[in-house]
Parts: sequence; C-alpha cells; structure tokens
Amino acid sequence: MNLLRKVEHHLRRSAVTPSRFGRDAAGDPRFVFDLRRGREPRPATVARVIAFINGCENADSHGVA
Repeated sequence: MNLLRKVEHHLRRSAVTPSRFGRDAAGDPRFVFDLRRGREPRPATVARVIAFINGCENADSHGVA
C-alpha cells in the first residue's frame, strides 16, 4: 500500500483532520495536502509517518485513548 493510501485510510478510520495528522505525524500541517498533490517525501519521513500510524493503530487496538 502506498503512503497516501495508508494515510487516507488512517484519516477515515480515526476522523482526524489532514492538517492535525500532518502536524502530529510529520511536523507539517500541509503534509497530507502536499501528498495529495504528488509530494514524494524522503524515506526517513515515510518511515516516521508509517510508524506514527502503526502506533495509533496499536494504541486503538489496546484500548488506549
């Protein structure tokens, strides 16, 4: 699954706004909007964002708010 699809899926599941997600996951409130326009982040950024999503999903599955 490519990064944008993974991010979009996470946004739908979590009901988080794109700007909040970008700020929390990448330190950039424009991150999701830029991805949608074709931005290709560096591998380190991709890894950080995926780790953020996985951490959120793990917290949700363990009942952590």
